[in-house]
Amino acid sequence: MKSKHVLGKVLVYTVLIVVMITMLFPFLWMLSSSLKFDREIFTFPIQWIPETPVWSNYQDIWTRIPLATFIKNTAKLTLIVTVLQLLTSSFAAYAFSKLRFKGRDFLFMAYIATIAVPWQAYMVPQFIMMRSLGLNNTHLAIILLQAFSAFGVFMMRQFYQGIPDSLIEAARIDGMNDYQIYAKIMLPLSKPALSSLTIFTFVNTWNDFLGPLLYLTRDELKTIQIGLRMFITQYSAEYALIMAASVVVLIPVLVVFLSLQKYFVEGVAATGVKG
Repeated sequence: MKSKHVLGKVLVYTVLIVVMITMLFPFLWMLSSSLKFDREIFTFPIQWIPETPVWSNYQDIWTRIPLATFIKNTAKLTLIVTVLQLLTSSFAAYAFSKLRFKGRDFLFMAYIATIAVPWQAYMVPQFIMMRSLGLNNTHLAIILLQAFSAFGVFMMRQFYQGIPDSLIEAARIDGMNDYQIYAKIMLPLSKPALSSLTIFTFVNTWNDFLGPLLYLTRDELKTIQIGLRMFITQYSAEYALIMAASVVVLIPVLVVFLSLQKYFVEGVAATGVKG
C-alpha cells in the first residue's frame, strides 16, 4: 500500500515537472534569443547560453522606437486602473455582501451577468460614447472604461461572504459606521483577495491591446503593447531585438506576480469556496 502511495506521488510530480518545463520553454527560449545575433536564433540544436551574449540588443531597442514613452504610458494607465479597480470592486462588494437594501440580489446578478457579454459586442457603441464626450486620444478614456470590473466585484464579494456577519454587527455596536468598517475591518482582512485581484487587473491592463489601439492614435500616448506591435512591423526580420523588447515588456508582470504570489493561491481558494 505504501509503495503504491509513493508511486502515485512520483507520477504526479513527474507530470508537474513535464508541464512546468513545457510552460517555461518559450520564455527561456525568448530570453536566450534576446542575447544572440539573428543568425544564431534558429540554429539547431538550441544553444541556450550564447558563447558571446549580445547585450547591445537591450540598448538598441530603446533607440529604435520610443520604448521609454510607451512603458511610461503603460505604467501610468496600469497603476491608476489597478488602484481604481481595487477601490471600486472592494467597496461595491462590501455593499453587496454586508448591507441590506431592496433589490440588492437582483442588482448584483444583473451586474455580474455583464461578464458573459463579450467586449466586442458593445465595443462600437462604447467608442461612439467616448467620442461624443471628447475623450478620444486621451488616457482618461481607458481609465474610465477599465476602472470598474464585474469580475472584481464578484471575486471580492465571494471573499467577504466568508467574513462573519457577527463581526460587522459587533463593530456597529461599538459605534463604527459602514465606511469605518470597510476601511478598518474589511480591507485588512481581505489582503489575499486584494492581492489576487491586483495580479489579475495588472496583467490584463498591462497586456491590453485592443483598448489602446482604438482610443489612442498619437505616438506619445500609445502603450507598450501597441509599441511592441509597431516594433515588430518595422523590424520584422530582427528577431533578436524583438525578443529583447519582449523580455523588457514581461519584466513588470513578473515582478508584480512574484511579489504577491504568496497571497495569490490563498486568495483564489478563499474566493472560490466561500459564498
